[in-house]
Amino acid sequence: MGFKCGIVGLPNVGKSTLFNALTKNEVAAENYPFCTIDPNVGIVEVNDTRLTRLSEIDQPKKIIPAVIEFVDIAGLVAGASEGEGLGNKFLANIRETDAIAHVIRCFEDDDITHVAGKIDPISDIQTINTELLLSDLAIVEKSLARLKKLAKTGNKEIMSELKVMEEIEEELNNGNFLQVIYKENKDLLKQYNFLTAKPFFLILNVADDEINGNQFTQDVAKYCDENDISHIIISANIEYDLSMMSDEEKKEYFELYNLTESGIDRVAKHGYDILNLGTFFTSGPTETRAWTIKKNALAPEAAGKIHTDFQKGFIRAEVIAFDDYVQLKGAVNAKNEGKMRLEGKEYQVVEGDIVVFRYNV
Repeated sequence: MGFKCGIVGLPNVGKSTLFNALTKNEVAAENYPFCTIDPNVGIVEVNDTRLTRLSEIDQPKKIIPAVIEFVDIAGLVAGASEGEGLGNKFLANIRETDAIAHVIRCFEDDDITHVAGKIDPISDIQTINTELLLSDLAIVEKSLARLKKLAKTGNKEIMSELKVMEEIEEELNNGNFLQVIYKENKDLLKQYNFLTAKPFFLILNVADDEINGNQFTQDVAKYCDENDISHIIISANIEYDLSMMSDEEKKEYFELYNLTESGIDRVAKHGYDILNLGTFFTSGPTETRAWTIKKNALAPEAAGKIHTDFQKGFIRAEVIAFDDYVQLKGAVNAKNEGKMRLEGKEYQVVEGDIVVFRYNV
């Protein structure tokens, strides 16, 4: 698993169309608020050309890419945190995700209603942010009531948690997301799955003929710069059409519009970037596979992604840099040319490394 990403947004902003494009699944995308009631979950393969190059060398029986799990919940509205439009139920469905992608409507279309009656991307962003803040605040208030009772026993751990939760309550009341305070108290707070502690980015959904942006996206870009928020521009309709095309048709489309990659690929890359994730590979005649890890993960941690026994009994890692592996056409030649390195427990896995782990349990 690469990572798990929740998709949020107001009704009728193109979330379900984007989800259809991501997963090539047909889910409802009609022009009605709350059209998507139960969360749609889809597994998406990460498009990585390095896998293709490795498979051409090793001719494996199986090629296994990294994958991303997307969770598309129903459109949120003001008051979602208090149950408006079944909002609380919907928000609970994304608490287990690693990151959140917020889809923003940046297109005009008289045939598609806007829940607020007008197109105002900044207001839409603030509406969703407010609901995420209030949803977390509700959890904090319940936890504070419980912790205050338990703190009367004088338990130091409980008192420490109470202090942090009071700081969190103040942050949320001030309209601040929790990424910083969460990092400082990760072990203590991970049980709560706060929505505002998760990395997030904006997906600006534009009309088919505005893939290079418009006045709406310019306004949002300025807002993002001022608030240190990352964003990408895509057309969900175009991405859906691309998902239905053959490889040859996609190639012609890319050449026609001078594109180098799809918006879907950019969504995946953006998720990897904000979560600080990287990739290493295992490759041979049986299988060529991509594995997702935190960037600069130590070798034993990377080994554990394959199997916990690999991490527990880690001895060493046999490592070949991707460029060396490709240039020398495989592990045998790389080893003969002195390009295979033996690395120990303190080795930080480099992006694209091809690794064989030696272990003993």
